[in-house]
Amino acid sequence: MATTSVSATLYSSFNGSWGSSVQGEDHSLLMKSVPTRVKFAKPIRSNPMMKNVNEGKGVFAPIVVVTRNIVGKKRFNQLRGKAIALHSQVITEFCKSIGADAKQRQGLIRLAKKNGERLGFLA
Repeated sequence: MATTSVSATLYSSFNGSWGSSVQGEDHSLLMKSVPTRVKFAKPIRSNPMMKNVNEGKGVFAPIVVVTRNIVGKKRFNQLRGKAIALHSQVITEFCKSIGADAKQRQGLIRLAKKNGERLGFLA
C-alpha cells in the first residue's frame, strides 16, 4: 500500500503538481524537517609555505645559514637586500659601460640570481 502511495506521489509530482503531492500532516512534517538555511563550512586552506628550496645547498650555504642565525633573520634579510641592490647597481653600471640594452641587463641580473642560488648565497 505504501508503494502505491509513493509511486502516485512521484507520478503526480513529475506531472507538475508539486504542491499537492504531499498534503496534510505529511506536508507539515516534511516542512519541519527541511532546514530553512543551509550552512556551508569554509574550505580549509593551507598556509603557503615560503621555504627556500636551496636551503643547505651550495658551497656558501653553511656560512649563510650560520650568519643568519647569529645576526637574526630580520637584520640578515636587510643586509641581503642591500647586497642584492648593490650588486644590481654594479651590473647596471657594467651594462652602461659596454652599451648593453635593458633586455641584456635583465638577463645578466637573472643569471646572477641563478648563480647565487647555485652557490648557496640565497640559502
